[in-house]
Amino acid sequence: MPINMKNDNKIIFFGTSEFAVPALKALINEGYDVVLVITQPDKPAGRKQVLTPTPVKIEAQKQNLEIWEGLKNLKLKIESLKPALGIVAAYGKIIPKKILDIPPKGCLNIHPSLLPKYRGASPIQTAILNGDKITGISIIKLDGQMDHGPIISKSQISIFNNDTSESLHHKLSVEGAALLVKTLPDYISDKITPVIQDDSKSTCTKILKREDGKIDWDKSAIEVGRQTRAYYPWPGSFAEVKIKNSKLKIKILSVKVNYDIGVEIGQLQNNAGHLIVQCGKGSLIIEKLQPEGKKEMSSKEFINGYMR
Repeated sequence: MPINMKNDNKIIFFGTSEFAVPALKALINEGYDVVLVITQPDKPAGRKQVLTPTPVKIEAQKQNLEIWEGLKNLKLKIESLKPALGIVAAYGKIIPKKILDIPPKGCLNIHPSLLPKYRGASPIQTAILNGDKITGISIIKLDGQMDHGPIISKSQISIFNNDTSESLHHKLSVEGAALLVKTLPDYISDKITPVIQDDSKSTCTKILKREDGKIDWDKSAIEVGRQTRAYYPWPGSFAEVKIKNSKLKIKILSVKVNYDIGVEIGQLQNNAGHLIVQCGKGSLIIEKLQPEGKKEMSSKEFINGYMR
């Protein structure tokens, strides 16, 4: 049940990426009084660098909500609104403690991992890279340190063998929205006792860079397969492969793990119509790929175009 709509029960919402949109929509659908949406400023996007609003700004405009871009002069604005609570979901910047402390009930953050396990910038990708079978959502009360505050609630979801960071990102965003509206009534009514995180069990995940996507064929097929899923769609997984006596740069989009095929590591093979590359242990059947400067294609299209 939503909170009573009084001036002392207003909510401000911080969010930027697509991950935050289900949470914002859920708050509106449950009847919460979102008095201000804070998001990142519009940024250039695409080849033509067209100035583009964030997904959260687009949704806030649809909902006719007041929007604030960036953190400049935000403290005075929030103080004037007198919100009871702040909600943060994939805002993308560290929010100063002087802002977090303005709402009497603080600010809650929707984090896409089971804290304290994966803090930092890439918890979804790291879970896939490590072969985890379970991940989830943690809602914490922000304290000014990165993903450090006490845990308010948690929920778990499974990671499947075909999950990419894209698919898991979507599932966690939906799960986060559901957990948020389930948690808020008890939190606002002071029926939840926050649980301090055990810092000794935490891992700080890194900010991903394009070069992280470079494939090392000396790794096992299982490891490279996890990488292709963890880094899809960004930064992607790419490599130079050997075809006969030449080399070609490709981005690998979808694979299946296979047994050793007994050829040189990194050598691309047409094996009875299957596109296979040998790894340090085991091999990968490549299902979908993108040669440098070309469009995405199936393995069959690649074989017909490059290996006849």
